[in-house]
Amino acid sequence: MIEKVHSYIKENRLLKPDDRVIVGLSGGMDSMTLIDVLLSLGYNCMAVHCNFHLRGEESERDAAFVEQWCESAKVELVSVDFDTYRYAAEHKISIEMAARELRYKWFEDIRKEHHADAIAVAHHRDDLAETVLLNLIRGTGIRGLSGISPKNNSIVRPLLGVSRDEIEAYVEERKLPFIFDSSNSDDVFVRNFLRLNVIPLLEKINPSVKNSIYRTAQHVGEARKIYDFYVENQKKAIFIDNRIDIDKLKTTLSPATMLFEILSPFGFNASVIEDICQCLDSIPGKVFYSNDYRLIKDRKDLILDKISDENLSQREYAIDKVSQEITYPIRLKISFLSGNITINKDARFLYADADKLFFPLTLRKWQPGDWFIPFGMKGRKKLSDFFTDRKFSLPDKENAWVLTSDEDIVWVVGERSDERFKITESTENVLVMEFIND
Repeated sequence: MIEKVHSYIKENRLLKPDDRVIVGLSGGMDSMTLIDVLLSLGYNCMAVHCNFHLRGEESERDAAFVEQWCESAKVELVSVDFDTYRYAAEHKISIEMAARELRYKWFEDIRKEHHADAIAVAHHRDDLAETVLLNLIRGTGIRGLSGISPKNNSIVRPLLGVSRDEIEAYVEERKLPFIFDSSNSDDVFVRNFLRLNVIPLLEKINPSVKNSIYRTAQHVGEARKIYDFYVENQKKAIFIDNRIDIDKLKTTLSPATMLFEILSPFGFNASVIEDICQCLDSIPGKVFYSNDYRLIKDRKDLILDKISDENLSQREYAIDKVSQEITYPIRLKISFLSGNITINKDARFLYADADKLFFPLTLRKWQPGDWFIPFGMKGRKKLSDFFTDRKFSLPDKENAWVLTSDEDIVWVVGERSDERFKITESTENVLVMEFIND
């Protein structure tokens, strides 16, 4: 297997003979194989180990094992401890994503600090098959179907051309010590479920399914080179000075795909990009948002603009008549009903006469001077007075959103609707919104 890995490294230009290599060493079978192969090939290796403190005593056992092995093998080791749970909570991401971000950022810091040429990680062919299936389930583009890349900037994967079976045989032949991660047997994790349950079922149809997926991913990877070449050339003509030329966009083979490739790096998700694509022929003025950017529909261009902290409170979000749900900046479920309906009197719900509304509606933060006619009342009331009556704290006021129609407030979201838009016996169409405050 050593020669097979050597050939894979040369074929994919992963490493040069005199490179200094940082090796991610967990102590498991895969990473122990990786460092043993690289040392056997004569590479100057340094081990790095992350203790994420996710598995109690097992995490401490892993760290001790790696330290003892590196000492006996005379391999330089640098290790780190992470508070992964805290990082995940602070960044509002999954534990798995938190561990990934912490690991790769630290790996790169160590690489720079020690003037190393590459960071080697132990992904193998079976991992690639699992990744392709995982991306397929989640919904993905051509990049996801190409699986795992042999090289990504300074990250290299020398074992990507060998299977798990080959690694097991190598460990047996070389009598390599390793530790077992018990979480790998827990199929509550999607990747584990695929490996333990789905892939064995697929192997009943095709015993070589992992090899088939691997070859398909390679073909997709090659096709992706052509795809990327086309996309990058088109972007140069279409996307200039943060403006997307709509007419030029329409002449591409797939305007929707081009929009996705241009806008997804700026945080726009697939559903928002689909909405943008559908409005290319609409009147100017529509605005679409990601967390940090807004896209404005002008007459001939789509204008990308970074949102600054100064104008954060002035953001406005358009809600058109086809929207069924929005998830940002707040979560609203939207529907249109007719006939007899049962009204939920909870303040989280809005029931409004849809025929009295002008679309698109606007969702925005409240502003000084705003007024409405609270449901059940006859006279105007300033929102500032309404909030005082409701004993709103300053944070409550800062977090208050209003829904407007042609500048008239329809709903103080989650609090009170406006009398002017209430449903009556003559109402034929009803707009229903539910504010989901998770």
